[in-house]
Amino acid sequence: MAMFNLREYLESGRQAVEQALDMHLPQESERPAVLHKAMRYSIFAGGKRIRPILCMAAAQAIGAPAESVMLPAIALEALHTYTLIHDDLPAMDDDELRRGKPTCHIAFGEANAILAGDALLTLAFEWLAEVQAPKPYVPNQLALELAEAAGSRGVIAGQVEDLANEGSEPTRELVDFIHLHKTAALIRAAVRMGAIAAGARSEELNALTIYACNVGLAFQIADDILNVTSTAEKLGKPTGSDQTRKKITYPAVHGLDAARARADQLVEGAVAELAKVRGDKRPLEEIARYIVQRST
Repeated sequence: MAMFNLREYLESGRQAVEQALDMHLPQESERPAVLHKAMRYSIFAGGKRIRPILCMAAAQAIGAPAESVMLPAIALEALHTYTLIHDDLPAMDDDELRRGKPTCHIAFGEANAILAGDALLTLAFEWLAEVQAPKPYVPNQLALELAEAAGSRGVIAGQVEDLANEGSEPTRELVDFIHLHKTAALIRAAVRMGAIAAGARSEELNALTIYACNVGLAFQIADDILNVTSTAEKLGKPTGSDQTRKKITYPAVHGLDAARARADQLVEGAVAELAKVRGDKRPLEEIARYIVQRST
């Protein structure tokens, strides 16, 4: 078996995702131009495309080609980008930098940023409406997966609790709720959508769901750690902001050492689940390990 190179895999995945996004997004010249410019500005402002790549890697783990799940993959990225645009707004986290560039509302104004986020959210489901899941899944299963992950029981629930509890006494229960909903829900959806689109058996889907929940939680813990230990230059966004706003984070509840140990433990649990899956699992395994070792 050939040696697996994660850097090359992530780079080729990123390029494929960006090519598909460029092809499917409205062009900047299409009216209303300011809206389509704002959408493209935020989509192409950088980013590793981890969620769509996880979707493609999950399909590969079931034995399907990565490109067979490209529409669900870019739907995930459109929805994720909408959450970032809205998170950065003055009414939410009030951030002026995202990936080292001015945030959407700084570049295009608040109203256009809100509308760009709304349009990307809607576009994600427009793309998913074109995709049917194979049997035994119901045809609209992929849209259901993303809707559940994104709504008031998923990402939005995490954001509401995150905002409502700034300055509150951090607790284990609260930090887990916020992380599981705000971050892990969309990573769980990414992996499940790739697996479902590829026709995963129920035992494979169960294993990949556990994998994804663990990876999603580890991803946010790693983010929390980087907010404490990294620099704004490396991250492309302000550091130390979690402490300034008294946000509920894993290091705030458990301390840095325990946070690192928990992230490592979650990744090992995730990787163990991959033994139950039939296809090429190396990408999913290496991405899980990369998530806790990254510096940006």
